[in-house]
Amino acid sequence: MAGLLVLGPGADWVVSGGLFDWVLEFLRARISAPEAKAHLREIVDNNLGSFWLAELSPAARDEAMELLRHELVEAGRQELPDGDGKADVIRRLQELADLAGSSRRC
Repeated sequence: MAGLLVLGPGADWVVSGGLFDWVLEFLRARISAPEAKAHLREIVDNNLGSFWLAELSPAARDEAMELLRHELVEAGRQELPDGDGKADVIRRLQELADLAGSSRRC
């Protein structure tokens, strides 16, 4: 199953379900808003497979975008297991970080 993360109009990222869940868990572990943490947990726990950043409060959206832009790729390098596919996974995370960097506010 694939996951869809929508940052804003015309800015969406489709990835494997496992990496989608990892990104949501990355955000949940770092975002400060309790309601955002709960929402992200609900998506993962119920295998909903899609997340629109617009579902968060403006402050939580801003924080999530900053996390995606500035911390996501390094977290992937540090936290994901080594293996033959890791370089491809890091490349996909970089795509998301770049998309977050080029996206306007939702």
